[in-house]
Amino acid sequence: MKPFYPETKLFSLAILSILLILTAGSCSLTRGVPDNKFLVRNITIDSVDKEFSDAAYLYVDRLQQPNSWFNLQLYYLFNKKGKKELGEPPAILDSNLVEFSRLQIQKFLRNKGYLKVAVTSDIEAKDKKAKLKFTAKQGPLFRIRNIQDSIGDPKVQALYRVNRRRFSHVQPGDRFDTDSLAYDRDEFYQVMKRNGYYDFYRQYVNYNYDTTFNNSVVDVKMIIDNPPGKKEHPIYKINNTLITISTSSGRTTGTADTLKVDSQFTFIDYSRRFKPKALTRYIFQQKGDIYNIDQQTLTTSRLSELNVFRNVPNPVYKKVADSVNRRLDSRIDIIPLKRMSDRVEAEYLHSGPAFFDFFSGSGAGFNLGNTFTNRNLFKQAEILQLKISYSILYGGNQSAIVGAIQNQDFKIGLNLVYPRIIVPFNVPTLGKYGVPHTTFSSNFQLFYQNGLVRRRSFINSLTYDWMETSRKQHSLTPIAIEYSNGTIDSAARSELLRQNRFSYIYLIGRTVFTASTQYTFQLNANKLATLANFTYFRGSIDVGGNTLGLVSRVLNTSTDTLGQRTLFGATFAQYAKADIDLRFYRNLGGRERQFIFRINPGIGIPFGNSNQLIFEKNYYAGGANDIRAWLPRTLGPGQFNRAVYTSDTLRNRLKYLDQFGEIKIIGNAEYRYKLIDDFYGSKVKGAFFVDFGNVWRLKNTVENPGGQFKLNNLYRSTAIGIGTGLRFDLSFFVFRLDAAFKLKDPQFTGADQYVLFKNFGELFKKGPFKQAYLQTNGEDYRFMQLNFGIGLPF
Repeated sequence: MKPFYPETKLFSLAILSILLILTAGSCSLTRGVPDNKFLVRNITIDSVDKEFSDAAYLYVDRLQQPNSWFNLQLYYLFNKKGKKELGEPPAILDSNLVEFSRLQIQKFLRNKGYLKVAVTSDIEAKDKKAKLKFTAKQGPLFRIRNIQDSIGDPKVQALYRVNRRRFSHVQPGDRFDTDSLAYDRDEFYQVMKRNGYYDFYRQYVNYNYDTTFNNSVVDVKMIIDNPPGKKEHPIYKINNTLITISTSSGRTTGTADTLKVDSQFTFIDYSRRFKPKALTRYIFQQKGDIYNIDQQTLTTSRLSELNVFRNVPNPVYKKVADSVNRRLDSRIDIIPLKRMSDRVEAEYLHSGPAFFDFFSGSGAGFNLGNTFTNRNLFKQAEILQLKISYSILYGGNQSAIVGAIQNQDFKIGLNLVYPRIIVPFNVPTLGKYGVPHTTFSSNFQLFYQNGLVRRRSFINSLTYDWMETSRKQHSLTPIAIEYSNGTIDSAARSELLRQNRFSYIYLIGRTVFTASTQYTFQLNANKLATLANFTYFRGSIDVGGNTLGLVSRVLNTSTDTLGQRTLFGATFAQYAKADIDLRFYRNLGGRERQFIFRINPGIGIPFGNSNQLIFEKNYYAGGANDIRAWLPRTLGPGQFNRAVYTSDTLRNRLKYLDQFGEIKIIGNAEYRYKLIDDFYGSKVKGAFFVDFGNVWRLKNTVENPGGQFKLNNLYRSTAIGIGTGLRFDLSFFVFRLDAAFKLKDPQFTGADQYVLFKNFGELFKKGPFKQAYLQTNGEDYRFMQLNFGIGLPF
């Protein structure tokens, strides 16, 4: 198959499309503005306190805010006859909306304590473009002098005074701010709802405030009225609870499983698929408890998190006809998800611009995955998942499709997840901040490297996951048993032995097993889908083989030819491994602009019965979620250059396997921003990113010269890639396209490492640099890497 280069029609079409957009950008922004109309291009907020100037801008009507250049060009290019499909229509000056904006800014500033403020607006229109200027004469800032309360119910008054210090934003000496008053009202409303006051409404809370204009001070009085005709606010307690589960289609007809569980719960299940205990353990409103809105929300959240229900609304309450004992009967109506579902996922990677020709041997790969889910198999809200994935990496310069396959990776796993902690002793429910899980997992992997090795691994594990708080998540795998073995191609084995590369035979060809314990802690994982400012942390520890080592010493088991102890006729591995994923998320304001910095170091250390990590525990670099300018397994270790091979056959056989390490340091900096609000039902975001890092060997090895980790050589051995991408946000998933370029390649030395700058002319064509690389390394050098995938990279 002929290689695909820029002179092809497809690439020319892509270039033509880019030129079209750039040409459009050079045209006048007002070309779509009718005669006698003006395009708003600039807004100035003048004489407003710096603390509020940015917020005041947001009170300008959205239709009067200047367009972004990109969105306006999209609108001009692709929208005809006034239909808004792409981009955004031009912001045409409207004097009525300008006046409305002036009043909104003035109201906003008055709410912030400038009670005498007056805002004026000015319009400057010329050459179909308009500038708006809003000028504020703020006057004095009013501050709070005294705060009083007037509450008719003594119990409510006591509750308010005890809790006020905890939540109040209204204090003597503070700026008078009606937003703070509204905040206090909402907070006390929640206090009442947590303490049994089911019938309490926000409208019961009002404020009177007197202003002394000469002194610029305000006296505030909070007033809480009693219900009409009553001397106090009633407190309610929980009584009986009815749980109704419909069919997955929402029907409540036909035969149902009906059961009186205890003195509180009645269970009616039209789906006939659930045991009551699976649900009642996550209902946090018990009979006799006072009504608490937090417990209501907690119940709804946890039942939803079971991931077996399509719809879990808030409980519906009905007052029991009893004037003495005020009680609430509750009803929870639930619609389950379909018992079975199936999800397909795919990811595609390619080096170079010719991504349509991914069988050309130019360096490409794809991952296909399928997840089959069976919900509530044993009627306890457990989830059974069967996951199958298949990955292929192409490489080299072969012309035949079959020959272009470098390696294949097939995985199949079965997970049974229970929504509780299953142990031989009693433990609390642990459901306050999230549903805990017990996962029984069994996974098989078959890895095939063309002309080199076929590896099989089998892993069984037991894992517990639980939330300590809404921000802190723990995962403990007390036992994971892993067994793996490899069969090396006979010709490859002979060549490895001839070149004294016995360590590769030991790495990929031996039979080995281990029993390990793993622990992971995450902080702020619940905020990853938000635009908040936060720090995310994930740390994990994996220690294996210690128990096996103790048993082998006690039993004095035999050793293999390398002097390593065996159990059950096979060598066992000992190691310790630690990883950290630290990210800083910062919101940069409008248009969903966000900056993320990530650092992801890790180290694995073999010890005891092992002198190197087992194959599956080593680190590799590159890929769609890593250093995106490199294909997976094609970077490092350190400054290792595959030109050291004296045999092209061996180089090809070891491709994607020989670039590994016991140490990794990966870093990413990414700027994200919104491009289009509505692109055929999706929100389009853009990204610019810089990726850096590598993997390294712990020791200097003859197989990977230049691959050892050294602090004084850290920068020289670090790879750097840059790129840009698009994210199509469809709410339920994100489709991603990234284009990444190699900026600094550590396999070279000195100034030659900066490959993009030094060889920019060869970005899309062959020249002396690419020809020399092909001769020394036996493969094409690709500057660009395209990544297609589902989900954000981090």
